[in-house]
Amino acid sequence: MEHKISRMDRQLMLQNMEGQEKWDLVVIGGGATGLGAALDAASRGYKTLLIEKYDFAKGTSSRSTKLVHGGVRYLAQGNIKLVLHALQERGRLLKNAPHITHAQAFVLPVYGFLQKCYYAIGLSVYDILSGQLSLGKTSLLSRKKTLEALPAINPKKLAGAILYYDGQFDDARLAIDIAAKAIASGAVALNYMAATGFEKENGKITGVMLKDTITHANYTVKTAAVINATGVFTDEVLRMDNPNQPERVAPSQGIHLVIDKKYFPGNNALMIPKTDDGRVLFAVPWNEKVILGTTDTAVNHIDAEPKPLAEEIDFILHHFNKYCTTAIKPEEVLSVYVGLRPLVKPGKHITTAQTTRDHTILVSETNLITVVGGKWTTYRKMAEDVVNHACTIGKLEKKSCITATLSLGEIEPSLLRDHPLFKYGKHAKEILQLMQEMPDGKEKIHPNYSYTKAEITWIIRNEMPQTVEDILSRRIRLLILDARAAIECSVMVAALLKAELQKDNQWMQEQIDNFKFLAKQYLLS
Repeated sequence: MEHKISRMDRQLMLQNMEGQEKWDLVVIGGGATGLGAALDAASRGYKTLLIEKYDFAKGTSSRSTKLVHGGVRYLAQGNIKLVLHALQERGRLLKNAPHITHAQAFVLPVYGFLQKCYYAIGLSVYDILSGQLSLGKTSLLSRKKTLEALPAINPKKLAGAILYYDGQFDDARLAIDIAAKAIASGAVALNYMAATGFEKENGKITGVMLKDTITHANYTVKTAAVINATGVFTDEVLRMDNPNQPERVAPSQGIHLVIDKKYFPGNNALMIPKTDDGRVLFAVPWNEKVILGTTDTAVNHIDAEPKPLAEEIDFILHHFNKYCTTAIKPEEVLSVYVGLRPLVKPGKHITTAQTTRDHTILVSETNLITVVGGKWTTYRKMAEDVVNHACTIGKLEKKSCITATLSLGEIEPSLLRDHPLFKYGKHAKEILQLMQEMPDGKEKIHPNYSYTKAEITWIIRNEMPQTVEDILSRRIRLLILDARAAIECSVMVAALLKAELQKDNQWMQEQIDNFKFLAKQYLLS
């Protein structure tokens, strides 16, 4: 049965899910790794179903530092192989998704001759390892050039800097583009569809029980193989398979603060190579704002909406203010967003099929395949590895991976990179057309931002958002760029969503209330 669908439509997805007798592969989890696996499998020709309990990229995958990077810090650890592999994937991602990725200049300030030599050598090696996929040549900057490159840097004891290049992207928008590509390749992908249990025969998983969290309908789907790609929620799925399964994931929390560009002018990013706790800290221009981050804090509780700790906020503000002349106060932070990283613990009843510094693949006695770890830059390779395992476990016909060169979107040549619709690639023309067709299509949803009613309407019709949060947090990024502005335009967005999804006023008011309650957690004051 063919599932070729040109756009993301939840009703069509449900119909196609119900119409399929048996799947080759069911992927649980709609973050970077799960979406990557669904695209990989569907593009090989496997009958693929992806289910996500919340919205696509709701968790960690929409809360990154927005970098496509090789991992500079791994160089210091001597892990050349991992850096080489990540740089190769960085190059592929920038080539396959040129509409939402670009090269970004980073400036690493140094405070002595020996430090300058040390970092210059390391970043030159980084450059060499990039080879033909290099994004720009590493160079030494004098003290004067450093002050020009980073106008906000504190000049005290500054000796100069090293300028190098890495990649930058929009994580949640890339997730949507991967979902759309997977669907166009034949996959069925459903948000707000939770896995609730497994069917087994002779001790092996043969089906997945599902619950639609919007309609509350229950389903059971048959499958040859199941991939668990749920990140920090890995243990939840493992316990559905085996209630006695010990914890496999130790979550770590990372927060980011978003500030106005006036506090950190210019287009170059700042990299602080070593903070008080030994982590790398960034100040990165993004969408006319600046992202400061991140932290690494062990946490005991896993939540769909993790909250920042006071000490994490203080840590970032302290280090930024130490290195820069513009002293940021908590009330000047526009938004704070928090992500959880899944760190793997060893355990029983599971075979570690593959472990790298980047990711781990586990196979349970029931044939549940779990992939955990990694980062956005290497999502494609993680997906390839886990689909290869699934082919073996599910006894599927072997087919080669084609995602290394698979386009995830193309640049619209009529638009400059700084155009607000550039990130939609070829779809930008459809939004521009809708701006002409809708009576109030050109009306902005907020006076300080470029987002229009036509853009939001196009998103609702083509990208499967089900809530105001889906739109303001992930389809457009206003919640993480400016939480107050997101609150201010939530009523207008709810009205557009209500009209398109044909909901009633009570539903709309619940959406507004839920979003405002959530968005207040993104504010420090």
